[in-house]
Amino acid sequence: MAALTLAVAAVTLAACEPQVPLASDFIPDYKGVETALLDGDLVQFKVAMTKAQSGQDVSDYAECAAAQYTLIRGYGFARHVRTNVAQEAGLWRGDAVYTISPSLPRGIKTIDAEVTVANCVEKGIPRV
Repeated sequence: MAALTLAVAAVTLAACEPQVPLASDFIPDYKGVETALLDGDLVQFKVAMTKAQSGQDVSDYAECAAAQYTLIRGYGFARHVRTNVAQEAGLWRGDAVYTISPSLPRGIKTIDAEVTVANCVEKGIPRV
């Protein structure tokens, strides 16, 4: 009986100790991209991931998807319209909209698709 009491006490104390995070806790897990052509050059990207450190990680994932999609469609540039980010129970979701175009669009939130895809590859962020 004393051995059982000691075992229960040891388990209880172990549960109270702070858990040291592992490196794998900080490596994003990308769950996929859904793409929808809304109208002509307007495209929506829905992304999902876990282990994001912030909403910026989710936005970056959506931007990488947009850049790759832009190249797939034969265009060179995209303009960010909006991104909504939400998190629930460890799952991060992003809903982003971009316009795509063959030439540099007007506006301040434009991306060069080739440069952005190269940056995404370098950072290990998947694309479409």
